[in-house]
Amino acid sequence: MDIPHPAIPGLVWAYHFRPGIEPCRRLPADLKLADLHLDDGFFWLHLNLADSRVASFLENMPGLDDGIKGNLTTHETHPSIVVDDGALYGTLVDFQREFDQETRDIGWLHFALGERYIITTRLQPLRSVDRLRAAIDKNPKRYSTPSHVFEGLVAEFQRSLIALVMETTEELNAIEDFVYDAAPRDERRRLAPVRRTVVRLHRHLRTVLTLMRRASAADEEEMPFGFEEIAARLTGRLEAIDHDVYALQERARLLHEEVDSKLSSETNRHLYILSLMTAFLLPPTLVTGFFGMNTAALPFTEGSSGTIYAASIIVASILFAWVILRRVGIL
Repeated sequence: MDIPHPAIPGLVWAYHFRPGIEPCRRLPADLKLADLHLDDGFFWLHLNLADSRVASFLENMPGLDDGIKGNLTTHETHPSIVVDDGALYGTLVDFQREFDQETRDIGWLHFALGERYIITTRLQPLRSVDRLRAAIDKNPKRYSTPSHVFEGLVAEFQRSLIALVMETTEELNAIEDFVYDAAPRDERRRLAPVRRTVVRLHRHLRTVLTLMRRASAADEEEMPFGFEEIAARLTGRLEAIDHDVYALQERARLLHEEVDSKLSSETNRHLYILSLMTAFLLPPTLVTGFFGMNTAALPFTEGSSGTIYAASIIVASILFAWVILRRVGIL
């Protein structure tokens, strides 16, 4: 929850970490910029970009270069990870969180970390960030460097993806039961949002995985302290969940193809029945059309048995059409 009237614009929360000295502590709501000049340890500052004053606050914050300031205040919606002169900054994909529930809507977390700080900004509340805050409150001694906090962010995102994979698997199971049921049903309406979510996640996840590999291949002097080992662990985490998301994407695609195939078969069956009805009714139509012509000297117009003869010809034409269809193998 955002602080109503923080001294630092857009402040959501701030933590001070002192590894080996004391557990991390949450800094007060009336925190000022001068309070962030700490003698030891590092701080985590989380800001809300909905406050338009955040950009000017970061401009006045010492120790941040222009690339970091621009990244923390951008509204671009694509993943990025940059390693530069001992700092790491970029944008990560995450899930938005409503006040009373978690959603599948994609959100974006902008981050920057150095030796003495990690700063994160976002426009909407995000699931992984809130879960990491809860984890820090539960185990405040676990995070000894800004890189470990960053690892916690990515790890919480992976856990969110695992939960989403399990939920999506259950949805696909339910859709699959209907698709392979004896009575065909059009499940494309239910399948479409699932496919859209999985495809978007797989696209962003592949991008983050590529960026993480590139960051781990940077020069050791350019990386934040301890990031090389953390990047290797995060790459392994992301590769594992990427395999699951890709499997979901393929399964959803095959289900969509199966739905299309069954609907096409059903349409073809209806067309087949309609063609048979047309074939049976065409000869009687010809007969009735002949007797309905406004011409003289038509057969069976004289006498009382003309209707019987005409009906007999209609029945005979239907039987003739049936014999022909049986001979050619249509029936």
